[in-house]
This record gives sequence, structure tokens and C-alpha cells, in this order.
Amino acid sequence: MPVPPRHLWLSCCTLGLLTALPACTPVPDRGTFAVADADYHVSKIGELSKRAQESSGLEMAGPGGDLWTHADGGNTARLYRVTRQGDLLQALDLEPLQNIDWEDLAQDDNHQLYVGDFGNNHNKRRNLRIFRLSGPTWQQVDTITFSYPDQHDFPPAKARRNFDCEAFYYYQDSLYLFTKNRSPTLWTKQYVLPARPGHYVARLSDSLLLPTRVTAADISPDGRRVALLGVDCAYQFERLPGRPLFDGLKSRLRLPKAGQAEALVYINDYDFIFSNEKGKLFQATRRNADRP
Repeated sequence: MPVPPRHLWLSCCTLGLLTALPACTPVPDRGTFAVADADYHVSKIGELSKRAQESSGLEMAGPGGDLWTHADGGNTARLYRVTRQGDLLQALDLEPLQNIDWEDLAQDDNHQLYVGDFGNNHNKRRNLRIFRLSGPTWQQVDTITFSYPDQHDFPPAKARRNFDCEAFYYYQDSLYLFTKNRSPTLWTKQYVLPARPGHYVARLSDSLLLPTRVTAADISPDGRRVALLGVDCAYQFERLPGRPLFDGLKSRLRLPKAGQAEALVYINDYDFIFSNEKGKLFQATRRNADRP
């Protein structure tokens, strides 16, 4: 993959370097990753029922605190409404939609749901899409299809396979997508799409080198911070008005007992729930002493 412009460099960080350093990790021109382990309490809160155990996306399901989730690619086209303890409340059948590779969920200000069917393990898909669900029973479906401006081969050479995606969120009429890099370098790229039906060429807006592949993303309800989920860490970024996301203050929360983490959703401006590939649910709660 070509070296990004200097303002996107994170050149001193190689694979594993961030997790090896005990305190703050420097990111040239982009600030540091502060270690947030002491600021959060992480605990297991539940386990999903067998029907929803391959959870790959999470989103809030109303003010009562329930969650929407869905299974990974190749499973049935269903959303599952569950409690925070993982108890199944509803199975919403969305056929004739297909679950080619559903990877994440997002929700807009009108409580429309977005299902990201953009998993692309081999970097050769030409039918990347996002379903927008609305209506009282979520049966009204609109489709957003898209391509990447910098992908010209399907698949590209192994060193350039950075067109898989498992993470996105909605903010102010746009959808923000983050790649899961399949090449050795682990750069994650941020793309932006309009949150309305149509076909688009995504806009590449930022990139950063992380010591993990990104498996989920969400933005806090107040819009001030973004979380990216990795295999055993969650990375949070404070948004700066008018600046690229990765310019903001950064922190890293280790999740050593979470296993292969796959989905994440903020439940308030500070705390979030995440799931792993075995269907376990965890909550990261910011300690009260650190809240404003």
C-alpha cells in the first residue's frame, strides 16, 4: 500500500508496539494514545441466545435499554432484539434480503436502522451495500450501494487488500466506514457516504495505523467521541470540530478477557457494550470519579 501523506503518518508504530508500551504511545503529528485501563471497569454482563451468538453488530433498540444484533455473513437475514443480558425478545425476519456478509449496525436520529452488508474478506466484492430499515415494523427497506475510489482490482495484490469493512456509524446525515485491513500493515482507512439511498463512490477522509484490525465502530450520543473495536482493545477518539477524526485526543482500553471482540455500541456518552464471537456480552463503564 502506498505511504499516506505526512499528516496521516503513524510511522513509528509497528505491529504490537502500542500494546507493548505501558503509558502513552506517541503518534507523530497525531498526538498520543493514553492508556485508559484505570478509567474503566470492564465486566461480563450476559450471553446471547444460540440463535444470535454469532453477533457481528450491536445497536440500541429503544429507550428501554434493549439491543439489536445480527449474525455474521452466511446466516439468515434476521435482526434479533435482546436484553442486555442476552435474552432473546424478538427475531425480525428481513427476507428476501440476503445476508452476504453483515458486519455492523448503525442508527440515525429518526431511529432508522442501517445494516452494513459490506464484509469483504477476500477484497473481491463488487456488490457492497447498506440496507436502511424504517417503518413501524422495519419492513421498509432502502439500499445504499457503493464502491471505493482507490480500489481498481478485484481482488488487489495481497499487500493492498484494505477494502474489507466491519465497522461504521451514522453522524449528521453521513455514514462513516472503517476498513479491516487484510494486508500486513494494518492501516485502517475512514470513508464517508451519504446516509440516503443511491449508488456512491465513497470518499476517503482519513487513515491511521493501529496494532489491530478494526471489527466495530460507534459514536457517543453527544457526538463527542468515537470508539473503534479491535481484537483485544477499544480505541476512543475525541472529535475536534473541523478536523479529521484521528487528529483528536486518543485513548486505548485493553480488553484482555474479551476474546475475539466483534460488535460495540455506546449506551450513553461514556459507557459502551460489546460482544465477542462466542456471544458473550461485556460492558465498559467509565468510573464515576472521572465523569464531569
